[in-house]
Amino acid sequence: MGLSIAGGTPSPYTRTTSFVIACSDETTAIDSTGTKCTFYMPYGYTIESVRASLTTTSSSGTPTIDISEDGVSIMTTTKITIDAGDLLSTESATQPVLTDSVLADESKITIDVDVTGTDATGLKVYIIGYKTL
Repeated sequence: MGLSIAGGTPSPYTRTTSFVIACSDETTAIDSTGTKCTFYMPYGYTIESVRASLTTTSSSGTPTIDISEDGVSIMTTTKITIDAGDLLSTESATQPVLTDSVLADESKITIDVDVTGTDATGLKVYIIGYKTL
């Protein structure tokens, strides 16, 4: 017996899933820029949105995060930012803009910090979307 919901049965390939990537520890301030995490996609994936969060806010400066596929940013010059005093990028004045929303199976993904902010800790990056065929 399959899953049944009002309006039909969802495809198993279009259910929203997410990758949540820890890019720092919970207590040490992010004090350097550069690559914080590298992994390889386990399957093809279509991105619907990206975001980031902190455990402790930046007291000044705007932490800025980039995501790259095989060495090329998947965003325009508008990266993921977390405004000083905020914990979530979704609260930021500027939201990221994707230029590449399709990640290939086995592509190399890197999460880079372009700007650290001051005293920010506990960086996590969220890639939200669904598995593609």
